[in-house]
Amino acid sequence: MQPVGDLRLGVNIDHVATVRNARGSAYPDPIRAAKLAQEAGADGITAHLREDRRHISDADIAGLMSTLELPLNFEMAATDEMQAIALRHRPHAVCIVPEKREERTTEGGLDVARDENRLAHFIAPLRDAGCRVSIFIAADRAQIEAAARIGAAVVELHTGAYCDLHAEGAFDKRDEELARLTDMAALAHDLGLEVHAGHGLTYDTVTPIAVLPQIVELNIGHFLIGEAIFRGLVPAIHEMRRLMQDARG
Repeated sequence: MQPVGDLRLGVNIDHVATVRNARGSAYPDPIRAAKLAQEAGADGITAHLREDRRHISDADIAGLMSTLELPLNFEMAATDEMQAIALRHRPHAVCIVPEKREERTTEGGLDVARDENRLAHFIAPLRDAGCRVSIFIAADRAQIEAAARIGAAVVELHTGAYCDLHAEGAFDKRDEELARLTDMAALAHDLGLEVHAGHGLTYDTVTPIAVLPQIVELNIGHFLIGEAIFRGLVPAIHEMRRLMQDARG
């Protein structure tokens, strides 16, 4: 399938590795999943190398870098260890995310405004190495303005709260969060940042995000891997691409 206009789809393969690691076996192979995602029309692959290595491993990153034809979006915490790994592999993109060992998944966005000076120095070598630097943040003016000041090329807006409110049936609050995402996507674009979005997106929630004209990339993983159990990974990605295409008209 051809890319959807100016809206790209990045497929996160973390939870293929989660299933593999549950048995300590060699399968299912996240690199095979990445290749299938490529065949299905994904524009990029996202993989989060966590400090505790709960899903993606160092060997997975090395394998993706050596075999993948699509750009790799390397999600990472702002630590010296992860910076060294990123500088060794030099992926197409790095996305700086908050990380706590006790969390099930990434909770909220990075507090760039509170840690602005350190993050500015942290991302400089990554940018100099040719990596596109993205910051994963909530739809918040202070965080977007701080991301622009530190020299990030991209902000990825956290859609988790919007998706959770939709799932809970709290539609008034969901619409308020969607309005924030809409306003902050416009602000980030006006500040010269490339705007991405992701976390928790499903077939039911993707359209109002995909329709926002400033957003050029969606990163979706857990839902697609779960849906692949029932319909297969390639058909699951095709359906997401169809909804994205319809949203852009």
